[in-house]
Amino acid sequence: MENPIKSPINSQENIKEGVIAKSFLSNVFSYMAAALTITGVVAYWFGNDVGMQSMMYNVTLAGMSLNMFGYFVMFAPLGLVLLMSFGYQKLSAITLLGLFMVYSVLMGMSMSTIFLIYTSTSIVTTFLISAGTFGVMAFLGYTTKTDLTKFGSLLMMGVIGIIIAMVVNMFIGSGTMDLIISALGVLIFTGLTAYDVQKLKRIGSGVEYGKNETNKLVIMGALNLYLDFINLFLFLLRFMGGRR
Repeated sequence: MENPIKSPINSQENIKEGVIAKSFLSNVFSYMAAALTITGVVAYWFGNDVGMQSMMYNVTLAGMSLNMFGYFVMFAPLGLVLLMSFGYQKLSAITLLGLFMVYSVLMGMSMSTIFLIYTSTSIVTTFLISAGTFGVMAFLGYTTKTDLTKFGSLLMMGVIGIIIAMVVNMFIGSGTMDLIISALGVLIFTGLTAYDVQKLKRIGSGVEYGKNETNKLVIMGALNLYLDFINLFLFLLRFMGGRR
């Protein structure tokens, strides 16, 4: 027989965990939104200002090509992600936040090329579709009772497969393969959004709010969701974006 005294205590603990998880996720989404805003503003600025573009590109009669600083901008974000991931234990929350903000600026500079390739209308339309898809999947990830852990493992394998396929297609140059990669990328990062939100909800329910370790988890969680959204957006843009 269930203990009538223990049940209310368990109920209060569940409520407390739920409140903590909501507060944790609220902070995660706030940092993510801030980083996306920075990326969007920087991308628009560099993508529509010839003077800023000249910082990254050499303009010749044959066209535009990346200069040394341009190559740095393209590859530096990967280095920052690796630094944040492998240096997580040693870095402070403030340092992680600073790196995340620098990362969002560099990503904006890197993504400015989309304004040179795609029409502004298609970029805005794709962004709205991405935001709607992300929101729906985040809600499903937060509310579903189904354990998405196994799906997460498969989706991460899919990410590795896509990276390999993209590298191979750089040499092959197949339009059909590019279309398939883009479609798979949309599906994979749509699923990863739900998985990551559920994972963060579980993490959030077991943390102590206000602790330095919690703040670090919030920042890394924001980075994960930021990457989910950016990749979803870019794969959708490759799939449905109208070129200039």
